[in-house]
Amino acid sequence: MMLQLWRNIISGIAWGGFITFVALTVLVLTETEAPVTKIWLYMGGSLFLGIYFGLAGFIFMVERWSPLKKTIIHFILSLSIYFTVAFLLGWVPITWIAIISSTVMFIIVYLLFWLGFYLYYRNMTVTLNDFLNKND
Repeated sequence: MMLQLWRNIISGIAWGGFITFVALTVLVLTETEAPVTKIWLYMGGSLFLGIYFGLAGFIFMVERWSPLKKTIIHFILSLSIYFTVAFLLGWVPITWIAIISSTVMFIIVYLLFWLGFYLYYRNMTVTLNDFLNKND
């Protein structure tokens, strides 16, 4: 369990670093100047969110909860954590238009990831069942 915990933390840091690299690449390509302190804060937020999402996967390991309950808890917790970080760091201004558009974008990205994982695990289930049926 501890090994998986560390793997998820490291994976989250890697994803947070990747997202930071993409954002920095956009800044370089658009020749945008940004103070180092702001980049440092944004990178910290990105790494924090990466660690959160790496650890949040453990929600789906709770066997006594239904898949729907796991997804709802994960979604609400993820949205709450994201907006806490986004508001504190100024990624999302506190205006109705910004909050609504950010929420819609978050939901779209969340649904894309959810669909990807759903299709992946459904495919794994079919593959495993086919393998088990061939070896009967």
